[in-house]
Amino acid sequence: GWRYICYSRPGYAGSTTYEGRSVGDAAHDVATILDHLGHDRFLVLGWSGGGPHALACAALLPDRCAAAATLGGVAPLDAKGLDWFAGMGPENVEEFGIAARTPADLPRWLEKQVPDLVAVTGSQVADMLGGLVDDVDRAAITGESAEVLAEMFRRSVSTGIEGWRDDDYAFTRHWGFELADITVPVSVWQGAHDLMVPIAHGKWLAEHIPGARVHLYDDEGHLSLMAQMPRIVDDLRDLTAR
Repeated sequence: GWRYICYSRPGYAGSTTYEGRSVGDAAHDVATILDHLGHDRFLVLGWSGGGPHALACAALLPDRCAAAATLGGVAPLDAKGLDWFAGMGPENVEEFGIAARTPADLPRWLEKQVPDLVAVTGSQVADMLGGLVDDVDRAAITGESAEVLAEMFRRSVSTGIEGWRDDDYAFTRHWGFELADITVPVSVWQGAHDLMVPIAHGKWLAEHIPGARVHLYDDEGHLSLMAQMPRIVDDLRDLTAR
């Protein structure tokens, strides 16, 4: 009886750009989509850059969001007590360093990445990700999983860099809500082999989201974590009973 709904954030693929958006603006988008489709209650799951946006729904739509999960999601850049860049792959250190310190240079940096992304194939994904993956995640980038990732990357820049750019800016500014205000059940999933978003981010989120259910794995990475999806969905369903 469940319905699966996924949407492209503003600026990605065929979704209209919304320059200057915050992470929290995702809650309004989700509410609009749900209203259009005639749904009241929902569960939300966000992976990687989707993690903060899922938390936005938990914080800003508490009457509609029954539970939320963040998978390999970043913590706020100004998170106290967290060395945000520690343990992060060099490509992400460079990208987010530019976004945070010299934001006017970010579009030019992103444009340089587009040729590799727009034509990437499944067999090329692991090499393209370079220092963002170790052996654990490389082992997960095979077969259908690799093809799905390649298609995701191609679509993400199919109409330009605007969505990617605005995501980076949103991550490096205030998110538009406070984690301490979250009242709905949340689960946090992160792997120790994650070089895109180090496990320290997951630990920090777990400590600062009230009542968070924590799933930290010593043997998972950013991409391999997706193999846990059946458990993640079951956990979300269980959270609704809390």
